[in-house]
Amino acid sequence: MSGSPLAALLERHQHEFGPVLPVDLNAPEVARLDFTAANPILAEADLRDTAAFEALVGQLLEAQNALIGVGGYLENRVIYRRSPGHFGDPTLQARSLHLGVDVWLRAGTPVLAPLEAVVHSVADNDNFGDYGPTVILQHQLEDTTFYTLYGHLGRAEVALLRPGMTLEKGEKFAEVGPHPENGDWPPHLHFQVIANMLGREGDFPGVAVPEQQAEWAALCPNPNLILQSQVLQ
Repeated sequence: MSGSPLAALLERHQHEFGPVLPVDLNAPEVARLDFTAANPILAEADLRDTAAFEALVGQLLEAQNALIGVGGYLENRVIYRRSPGHFGDPTLQARSLHLGVDVWLRAGTPVLAPLEAVVHSVADNDNFGDYGPTVILQHQLEDTTFYTLYGHLGRAEVALLRPGMTLEKGEKFAEVGPHPENGDWPPHLHFQVIANMLGREGDFPGVAVPEQQAEWAALCPNPNLILQSQVLQ
């Protein structure tokens, strides 16, 4: 599974990670959701209408007798057409390769630190289709510093965080946000692992140009190394 030094490090330490959400991502009610062009349900969906988009997520879950949806890492998605201006210059190739894992579940669900952390940065990326309230945590394993990003959070909890604050493993620091404050998405957590922040704070690309997959996958290894959901293996 390892494809980069950080991926190999996370693989070695898999037994040390706590849950990111207080739910069992290996339970029968968890299903993988497909947001690529291969899913015919997406072809005619009005994804700019967030309520309709949320109903579509419910339809996809119901079809699999599921309550929670997971997926998205390195998925070449069609859903970003809902906000094309945000995902690149319309005259250039669109960014559509998803660099994190999304967990689609109820707004208000606590978000937990999977291991000891320092709050690196916090921002409210409040453009339509953006992350909304966002938290980036900094972690240390062996002699390696790396980061985890949490997008589409609730505004009230994130407002209490400041860079430099420390978190214990398992500590709640945010909640899954409702729309429209979560970037105007159906409620879900975007969870991403980052090897190098490249000087950024409070934000980091969560979607890339598909032709650049190799470099972005090395920079943002598979979040399932931490989530450990068998649905994603």
